[in-house]
Amino acid sequence: MSHEDDIIVGLDIGTTKVCAIIGRINEYNSVDIIGIGVSPSRGLRKGVVVNIESTVNSVATAIEKAELMAGIEVRSVYAGIAGGHIEGINSRGVVAVSNKEKEITMAEVDRVIDAAKALALPMEREVIHVIPQEFIVDSQEGIKDPIGMNGVRLESEVHIVTGAVASAQNIVKSVNRAGYAVNDIVLEPLASALSTLKDDEKELGVVLIDIGGGTTDVLVYLNGSIWHTGVIAMGGNHVTNDISIGLRTPIHSAEEIKRRWGVAISEMISPDEMVEIPSVGGRNPTKIPRQILAEIIRPRMEEIYMLVKHELEKKDFADLLSGGVVLTGGASLLQGADKVAEEVFELPVRTGLPQNIGGLTAEVSSPEYATGVGLILYGLNARPEDFSENRGAGLFSNVKKRMTSWFGEFF
Repeated sequence: MSHEDDIIVGLDIGTTKVCAIIGRINEYNSVDIIGIGVSPSRGLRKGVVVNIESTVNSVATAIEKAELMAGIEVRSVYAGIAGGHIEGINSRGVVAVSNKEKEITMAEVDRVIDAAKALALPMEREVIHVIPQEFIVDSQEGIKDPIGMNGVRLESEVHIVTGAVASAQNIVKSVNRAGYAVNDIVLEPLASALSTLKDDEKELGVVLIDIGGGTTDVLVYLNGSIWHTGVIAMGGNHVTNDISIGLRTPIHSAEEIKRRWGVAISEMISPDEMVEIPSVGGRNPTKIPRQILAEIIRPRMEEIYMLVKHELEKKDFADLLSGGVVLTGGASLLQGADKVAEEVFELPVRTGLPQNIGGLTAEVSSPEYATGVGLILYGLNARPEDFSENRGAGLFSNVKKRMTSWFGEFF
């Protein structure tokens, strides 16, 4: 058995798959991946748990597979949260520096962040993350860490991510019933950003587009901080659905066709390349030119990107993204998906693969595992020194405690 303090587990509960990744902290305080488990996701719709029992089974299967590969037992996980209920808001707080020396301490920083997150939230919503963007000391902007500075007025700009309490509780309940504790709930695109984005991209301004099965998550970094989080209720499953309808083939066959032959740009393939399509009701399979697949897939990929683009334009971020676009998530594996994105956004586009890890790197070197690996990196940065026995019991009780680790994590 491994010493459990050096084990971190990321659990990505997605619409199409549940993915558990086990990491071990090495002597250099980075992570080696030692186990991966994937099971089909049954029980989620558009990123939200709709059937607890099915989700419990999918979670248990994925973690057991990862445990088997790693040869250890898992006690607790960092679980991802996504779905259309997620909202990100930018907020500002102001406090007076009250001590006699007029020196800013952690107490002032805590107070100013409390002031920024004092939003009137409806009963059914809860704060998931409070992420400091910058501090302003006596009108001096762009300060990342104000502790030790002198001033009379301290302001903070923060990005607050809120979600539906019920959705978060259902994730925790599913994981608990599968027999594991939840250390923390983490916004999935935030995790993906930790594993795929480079520091210079975050400084220049970059949009991360994480195309999952049921939803597409959007995250914007400017000047090294998060300024926007959003969710588009459309993803890879919509592409599968289009293929199923367009080719009159069952959904499971359409998914297989998409994974094996899917392409978003017809010019990338020769006109005489054919694909075999399984038919419904025992009829003989048919053959079609592979270019027809591109004609079905491209409009839906364009639609997803256009929805993201409209959101960025609405929030005035579209012209600030010198770092370009980073695509991740399973649907970004579609051949030509990046080229379509380049045409829509008129920006450089790259596919984000998990970085900053050791161990089984080849096994997780795919956009599909970006969130799972990112959850481990989040856990590495957020490990509280005093993990008490009831960890994960008070779902959002540790928001305050997380603040200290966020300073190092996002700045």
